[in-house]
Amino acid sequence: MPNDTAPLRRSAPPQADLTDRQSSPALPLADAELDEIAARLAAGATVVGIGESTRFSRETFGVRDQLFRRLVRDHGFRALAVQDGAGAAAALDAYAGGGEGTAASALAGAWRPWRTEEMAGALEWIRAFNRDHAGDPVRIIGVKPAQAAPADYDAVLEHVRAAAPQRLAQLAAHLDPIRTAHAVDEHVQRAQGVHPGRPFAEHARDALALVASLPGGDHDVLARMRLILEFHERSVAGRGTYAGEAEVGADIIADFQHGTGLRTVYWDGIAHTSAAETVLGLAPERGPQATVGSLLRKHHGGQYVSAAIGFHHGDLGIALVPDPGADLVDAKLGEPDRPARWLDLRHDDVRSRWDGPAKARVISGVYTPDRDAAEHLAVASLAEAFDVLVHLREVTPVHWLS
Repeated sequence: MPNDTAPLRRSAPPQADLTDRQSSPALPLADAELDEIAARLAAGATVVGIGESTRFSRETFGVRDQLFRRLVRDHGFRALAVQDGAGAAAALDAYAGGGEGTAASALAGAWRPWRTEEMAGALEWIRAFNRDHAGDPVRIIGVKPAQAAPADYDAVLEHVRAAAPQRLAQLAAHLDPIRTAHAVDEHVQRAQGVHPGRPFAEHARDALALVASLPGGDHDVLARMRLILEFHERSVAGRGTYAGEAEVGADIIADFQHGTGLRTVYWDGIAHTSAAETVLGLAPERGPQATVGSLLRKHHGGQYVSAAIGFHHGDLGIALVPDPGADLVDAKLGEPDRPARWLDLRHDDVRSRWDGPAKARVISGVYTPDRDAAEHLAVASLAEAFDVLVHLREVTPVHWLS
């Protein structure tokens, strides 16, 4: 399949010493093309951000996974940063390092969008790689601090059951509805019309006050309850915005990379991996917002490389996504006779044809086809935001772990 790049002179990558042990979906990009894209991303990069326009497509995930495998296998990358808390990522890292359990059990406490068969396959591949490279393994880190987990709610409830059983029903009335956010984010519940009504952060504050009022307070239980409150206050619903916390994620990645020296791949949505500030179509009044990627670009300069994987249309399971509006870059890239294409916007001839203000589709958990026109991000310069674009014509849904 032809691409839209100028030739890049480079030495041949080292031969892979690990065959893929985990099957991946059939992709509309040939192995040679994936090899070439990975080589271009790796050239001079310390951190590579690979973003998807949706978390619900097995094909976009498959491309990202295959690029990651090549960056590890052929170009010496040894860390994967994912959007999740430190505790959840530690469980993934432990499994990838040969720990007990299965990929599915390691993902049980992860952010809901990671709990797919596709992500389990990626973890199994990392585990196999690490087994064969015990002295040079791949590490997994989260881009968020430690976050509350379902076990924290259980510990708080158990403490009150033992210390003040007469207050247990009152506490459960606060904690039972809000712990559902660990399965479906609060802002997604609101969009789907299943939210119970009262803001979860308010429930968490009342629960903390109740626990703190009990005699003989347990410091561990209070710490867990504060973690629960922080989880809900810092959520999209708690902050009242999709923006924010970019500084935290960028600092965690930069500090880890600086401390370990490991070349790192960062997986997230394109609204986070973009190397330039973005304006979200769902919140245009907020104007340009910093992203993790834009802050990494400031920190690392050209050693932070940003790739975006988008698509034209398809079935995501959560919705049938129609053809994109004519003003979106997804429409311009999605030619009917090409199942996939990719651009390296760092080449002058490509940049001259594609650079400028641009909008790209973003399919989040609150997506509905009737407001498709608002489901996008906007950037002042496409080439400043993304060094490489990969675009797929049609997609199908990920497979959720049961």
